[in-house]
Amino acid sequence: MKNEGVEGTERFLSPDKGRGLRAVQHFAVGQLVFACPAYSYVLTVNEREGHCEYCFSRKEGLSKCGKCKQAFYCDVDCQKGDWPMHKLECSAMCAYGENWCPSETVRLVARIIMKQRATTERTTSERLLLLTEFESHLDKLDSEKEELNQSDIAALHHFYSKNIIDLPDNQALVELFGQVNCNGFTIEDEELSHLGSAVFPDVALMNHSCSPNVIVTYKGTVAEVRAVQDINPGDEVFNSYIDLLYPTEDRRERLIDSYFFNCQCDECTSKSKDSAKMEIRKKLSSPPEPEEIRTMIYYARSVIEEFRRAKHYKNILSELLEMCELSQEKMGSIFADTNVYMLHMMYQAMGVCLYMQDWDGAMSYGEKIVQPYSVHYPPYSLNVASMYLKLGRLYLGLERKTQGVKALKKAQAIMEVAHGKDHHYVAEVKREIEEQS
Repeated sequence: MKNEGVEGTERFLSPDKGRGLRAVQHFAVGQLVFACPAYSYVLTVNEREGHCEYCFSRKEGLSKCGKCKQAFYCDVDCQKGDWPMHKLECSAMCAYGENWCPSETVRLVARIIMKQRATTERTTSERLLLLTEFESHLDKLDSEKEELNQSDIAALHHFYSKNIIDLPDNQALVELFGQVNCNGFTIEDEELSHLGSAVFPDVALMNHSCSPNVIVTYKGTVAEVRAVQDINPGDEVFNSYIDLLYPTEDRRERLIDSYFFNCQCDECTSKSKDSAKMEIRKKLSSPPEPEEIRTMIYYARSVIEEFRRAKHYKNILSELLEMCELSQEKMGSIFADTNVYMLHMMYQAMGVCLYMQDWDGAMSYGEKIVQPYSVHYPPYSLNVASMYLKLGRLYLGLERKTQGVKALKKAQAIMEVAHGKDHHYVAEVKREIEEQS
């Protein structure tokens, strides 16, 4: 593991933000600032069979664990490498069968506990920040979050007490779950599908901005931080903690709810993109009153939350699609198609269409989404790249070769900056383009 880029940054005390990361050299757009292997990680259950449990490689013909038959590996080396962590779950999965259901956070915390017991030295994931230095913000948790923490702790005891001798006491576990909830990362693939959860201490050192100058992508279980703006010596290095599609008020609420701070970045102060993100439908008989707009925003957020809770139930896909269509119809009485709340429901509808293998329906939604995304998101956004990628692959599947290649090339241009030109995801897209020649 090379420590590329670490010599170009330093930990410092950021005004009004606490500790942070600062550049001590220039980084050009697309340049690797630093890479950080996961301190601990776990593959999501839904991606088993398609990805190696140890290195997250995506390939066919993986070999399954002979005991639990639920973990899959590239080869014997990957299986041996994963055993210190997989043994936590292997026998328990056999014993519990279908009743084995700890959350991903519980699985990750169990692995962190084992890693902490096995490792006494500073790891290559903690060159700038120790995991034990993570903020937990326990004093800011509401009763609902406290209950969720206690539920996770109960699940940890239930599923892992036989494999982890002398689990930490309740207060230590409350602290650890708080730290993971505030500092954990979701590992995603090139189409932003969820692959797993991890902690990357050095990456967690970066503070948030709604106009970030770096982006975090993943190469297996290693996080790579690349510049998406020119960064000069003395500049603070900013990542984004949240989806940046939404207007300022919405982003601030999400940040306060999950990370307990009120964002005062330049984008939140200027609100420069809010009017475009909240565009009202043109040619209305009369402009909507402010109260009408507020009511519609409240409705949109309620539908988003309702959909978030319901989308895990694959047996109601037609109902989910109807929910998306009805909400678009209602919001469309006031909001333009480029309004971010309309785009959100179009994106959800596209996802349902993809799952139902309604390729034409998915393509129709993607075509409405991709250009507004390019306006609302910052440059080199993974959300924009993934939309071009999905559209390109849909076009090719529907034998619309010219449009497919064009969309894939746009995805490739963004991915070469965000992922790096040598990333295997970029190589896959290049190969898809070349196959059409």
